[in-house]
Amino acid sequence: MITRDKKVLDEYLEKRIREKKLSGVSVAVRGPEGVLFEGGYGVRDVAMSCAPDENTIMGIASMGKSMAALSCAILAAEGKLSLDDPVSKYIPAFRVPGNPKDAVTIRHLAMHTAGIPPMEPLEWSIAMNTPGRTSDWDLEMQRTSPNQMDTIEQIIDYIANCPYPSLGGPGEYMSYSNEGYAILCYVVDAAAGMSLEEFLDERIFTPLGMTRSTLDTDASRARAIAADGNITALFEANADGTLAVDEQWSILPPFRACACVKSTAHDMARYYQCLSNGGVLDGEQVLPAKAAELMIGSAFPEQKRAFYCLGLNKRVEDGHVFCEHSGGLHGVSSEGGLIKGENYGFAVLCNEGDCDPTDILWTLYNWVLGYPLEQEHYWLDPAGCEFSEPEMLMGSYICHEGIPVIAKVYLEDGRLMVKKGDVVSRMVFCGETWFILVNEEGKRTGRMHFWIRDGKAWGVQVYTRIYQRMEEE
Repeated sequence: MITRDKKVLDEYLEKRIREKKLSGVSVAVRGPEGVLFEGGYGVRDVAMSCAPDENTIMGIASMGKSMAALSCAILAAEGKLSLDDPVSKYIPAFRVPGNPKDAVTIRHLAMHTAGIPPMEPLEWSIAMNTPGRTSDWDLEMQRTSPNQMDTIEQIIDYIANCPYPSLGGPGEYMSYSNEGYAILCYVVDAAAGMSLEEFLDERIFTPLGMTRSTLDTDASRARAIAADGNITALFEANADGTLAVDEQWSILPPFRACACVKSTAHDMARYYQCLSNGGVLDGEQVLPAKAAELMIGSAFPEQKRAFYCLGLNKRVEDGHVFCEHSGGLHGVSSEGGLIKGENYGFAVLCNEGDCDPTDILWTLYNWVLGYPLEQEHYWLDPAGCEFSEPEMLMGSYICHEGIPVIAKVYLEDGRLMVKKGDVVSRMVFCGETWFILVNEEGKRTGRMHFWIRDGKAWGVQVYTRIYQRMEEE
């Protein structure tokens, strides 16, 4: 029998969060018995005087993507749409260049396999619609944006006329697409006969008892819910190690559940627990079982390497099936997950941007499963040898999501290296065409998966985005 000591977990989390210098973190774990652990660490307010707790409203950013996917799955379970419907059935103007208009389906959008290359609209939307953003990055995004990027029609038009090559046919390659999920939100509007905001309130938040969760594009509803003042400020680390803090949430109107849900660790743990248990929460069937099955069920492989289902990654470790997702924006670095079929839900919400709370989520997994709290859960392991044909991979690859980023792959002293922006990493071969990236200290900093055609890599998936090979100079 597993013994779970809350005091030991609390002390470990407090120490780890302090070591990582995270501004504020809220965590929650739910299991068959109900709430197993909840707590908050650090600060949540502009004065840096109050700590967050499990009910502090924070951003969840891309963790909300599974809510857009779940909405589609609920509608599919009720016969109001099919995941294999072409997107053009609901949004006639939508198309991915180079592919038949009716070939891209709702399922492709939900799995990031529609062929949409990494592109700029989300970043443009933030820079054009959020007041007070004057960094060099924001000014460059404002300078290059072709319009206000505040309507879905502008996103659809940009995809249809995108200057970058599409990523093959629908279903061929997975490359994370915020723009694809923005469109998915409007598919829900059309199929449900109500706005996605109303659908989430009526079909997900209220049935699951997520009383402090909302989808809004400007934080106005979140602030109204937090009339008690328990809503976070937004933190970013300065170059000198100090914290900058403000209360200006990112505004990106067309991206909705793709990036704009606000919630709490308490609510998100309920959400993930319900999906873990086939739509059952606190003994009641509050979501259609078929919807949960469509999202993360038997249609998707159960393997060590993570596989993106509908809005959640899925992987198997030590006999347990983990489904999880992260999220990041200004003042948001969060992660949540579930153990499928075991009735456990987990949430880690951080109010600082550009952080990595993954190991905090792993700590919660470890506590529930009786593992050492510091145990890591990487799913990609070194092969113990070098890649035999490095010339296939060498070259430069570009990603146009925001200011373009180039990853240059080259040989140094017989070892494959990559320079991404100003960061140089060693590439450690992990089998097939997979690599992990490590820095000078040997710490993992990312992963890469190359796609080969005619003896040369035409693209490389850097974490979740496919960078495409640049023409040789």
